[in-house]
Parts: sequence; structure tokens; C-alpha cells
Amino acid sequence: MTPKIIATSGTTPPRRGRGRPQAFDRAQALCAAMRLFWDRGYDGTSFDDLIAAMGISASSFYNAFGSKEALYHEAIDAYLQLAGAWFFAILNDETDTRTAFQHLLTTAASQFTRDDQPAGCMIAAAATQCAPTQARLRDLLATQRTQAEAALATRLRAGIASGDLPAETDIEAMAAFYSALLRGMALLARDGAPRERLLEIAGIGMHAWPAPPQSGSLS
Repeated sequence: MTPKIIATSGTTPPRRGRGRPQAFDRAQALCAAMRLFWDRGYDGTSFDDLIAAMGISASSFYNAFGSKEALYHEAIDAYLQLAGAWFFAILNDETDTRTAFQHLLTTAASQFTRDDQPAGCMIAAAATQCAPTQARLRDLLATQRTQAEAALATRLRAGIASGDLPAETDIEAMAAFYSALLRGMALLARDGAPRERLLEIAGIGMHAWPAPPQSGSLS
């Protein structure tokens, strides 16, 4: 049985404001902020942009979220639980390992090019948008990428245990390869690459999959 792979954000708990009950839908406002950060990045999103997109006043913003950075941490959490949930769902599929990774790449091609949300992956895009001075945010994003790659490695190890992959498979290198491939597809989508091109890349990426282990030898 494939071990359960879960998303962990590693973010700090959000600051909760005090005072009167909120007069707005917090989840809806957070989702709006997530999409704005996803599209423009942390530094490219101004405070005025945020409160306009979220439909709240400055005082409501500070009471509910505390600061722009605290909101960004929550937005990363929201992305992992909403727009990015497919990644961990596929890794937990009860199917053979090769099929799971093929499904992961083809789903990424579709998700990264959807018309109803910003292109690509929020985590991958943020890595190119975050200024060097934002050390805490860069560490947060690096942690997310490391955890995603670790999830790929966990699924690959399960593949060895179930006999889907040869015992000598270099798990760390293979996980790094598919992690890099997914990030590259996400950035190409940000640059306007169509879904068809990403699917072509996904197909080429699967050519790197190792041959299945030999079930026996001829006598």
C-alpha cells in the first residue's frame, strides 16, 4: 500500500486580530489574495492592490491578517490546500508508480494552463519573483520545493517496495529530475507555452523512466 503523502506548509501561525467580528468572508478574501500573489508575486503586489482585490478596508486587513507577510504565508497554505492539492492527491493514488508519475505530468500540463487561474505554479513562480532581500520568504519557498521533491521520493521508494521500480533506482536523482521537470513546465506556462507543448515535454520526460525490474531469467 502506498504511504500517505501530505502537504505541509511549514508556515508560521497567522496572526489573529482582535475586536469586532469580521464583516467579510475571510476565506473568500484569502483566496483573492492568493490569486493576486500567484499572478504578481510578493513584491509585485502592493498593499492597495491587496485590499482592493480582497474587498476590505485597511483596518479590516490588519485586524484579520496582521501584515502582508503573514497574509502571504496564509496564501501559500491556501494554494497547497486548494489549487495545488492535485499534486499530493495523485501521489496518493493506488496505482502503479509509472502511471502515477505520468498522470502527475499530464495533470500538471492541464493545471498550469487553465484559463480560470494564473498560469503555472504559485510556488515555482514565486521563486523567480521574490527579491533577495526577502530572506524569510525565500526560505519558506525553498522549504516548499524541498517538501514537494521529498514527496516524489517517497512515492518512488514505495515503487521499489511494490516491485514497480528496480531496487538499484537512484531515488534522489529521479525525484530531483521530475521535480525540476515540473518546475520547468510551470515556468514555461508562465511564459505562455500552450498545453500541447507541455504535454509533449511530459511525454519526453517519461522516456527517462527506468525499465521495469526483471521478473526472472531464462534457464
